[in-house]
Amino acid sequence: MITIDMLCYYSRLRYMNAMEKFTYAVLTLLFCVVSRSLAMAILVLAVNGILTVKKGGIPFSRYGHYLMIPLAFLILSTLAVIVNISPTPFDAFALPVGGSYITASYASIHKGVQMILTALASVSCLYFLSFNTPMTDILSVLKRLHCPDLLVELMLLIYRYIFVLLGISFSISLSQDSRLGNKDFRTSMRSFGTMVSVLFVRAMARSGALYDAMEARCYDGRLQVLDEQYPPKRKEILWIIFFESLLLIFTIWSRVK
Repeated sequence: MITIDMLCYYSRLRYMNAMEKFTYAVLTLLFCVVSRSLAMAILVLAVNGILTVKKGGIPFSRYGHYLMIPLAFLILSTLAVIVNISPTPFDAFALPVGGSYITASYASIHKGVQMILTALASVSCLYFLSFNTPMTDILSVLKRLHCPDLLVELMLLIYRYIFVLLGISFSISLSQDSRLGNKDFRTSMRSFGTMVSVLFVRAMARSGALYDAMEARCYDGRLQVLDEQYPPKRKEILWIIFFESLLLIFTIWSRVK
């Protein structure tokens, strides 16, 4: 089972109304991207961390580990914005290399940090939703928002097949390891190619069997799934309205100043 999917079933916020969590995550992400404010990014990071770790009960080590993955990518990708090669030194720092300088200005450093924190805060909104909301609840929200049925059903089937393919690949990989199929690089490449080909054949066979099972159960082009409904709470709605109003004020202030 995927770790994030497993954690969301243990989250104490799992039984919170899914539409509330979806609305909070989407609006917060929207305001964070539009404003691109350092203060808002820090606020969103802090609030999402508190909600996920303290309220949801997700271990801080797990949450921090998943935040480090996009953070490492963001730092590497924004180096091109921060650092420049120029014949003249900038005001932050300058390292002479031949006739040029590896240099950066305070403005570029500020812009790079702003981009990193804004992107990380946006990711934390998605983490809040994924760590505390099962996929079936998210698909239920999309249906209520009149998302096309074909798109929702494709998402459901793809989500299901992630676990099917993971299970098959784990069994094949375990079998290959027990037969020294990964003893060196050359053998590992051959074993990997074999596993990919077997996965493709097994996936086609499973998809055919799934379609036959759906047809045997009178499939009419729509997947009917029972949803667990958790009624919204007035206190939670008021807190969401208050926080999103605060972010809206932040956004307007950051855009007009």
